[in-house]
Amino acid sequence: MSDLISDGNTKVAFASSIANINSPTAAELTAAMDWTTRLTPDGLKVDPSTADVDTSSLASTFTTQQPGRRSYTCELTFKRGSTTTEDQPYTTLVYGATGYVIVRRGVAFTTAFASGDKVEVYPVAAGEPQNIAPAANEVSKFMAPLKVTSDPATRATVA
Repeated sequence: MSDLISDGNTKVAFASSIANINSPTAAELTAAMDWTTRLTPDGLKVDPSTADVDTSSLASTFTTQQPGRRSYTCELTFKRGSTTTEDQPYTTLVYGATGYVIVRRGVAFTTAFASGDKVEVYPVAAGEPQNIAPAANEVSKFMAPLKVTSDPATRATVA
């Protein structure tokens, strides 16, 4: 049995439109902006949370619960770039910008999107970008807080 290594095996892209997030096409994903090399090693955060629904009654002697509403905290931390192409995440993710964050895991990031790939698609709107305080021996960075605007497709299959 082998462990799945994430280094170099995660691809992150941003698309302005996708017709069906549950079954995006390889062409739609290929046309998306590939931002994998601009993200910091710890710069991908798409954390789900599930609220608790208390199903106990007055007669209960034990608190019972069911899963309630889901939500996501989505933040991407990027290296700033010295060219227009390298700084594309910063110029694209301005306050209110909308689109789709696409994440593919477990396949070399250099591999093109293909039919059958498993991907996560998050419909997002950008919050106010946050410049990260400069530090010695580090590149300039910023964090883009992204608001997930509707149900994401976390187990989508590329058509």
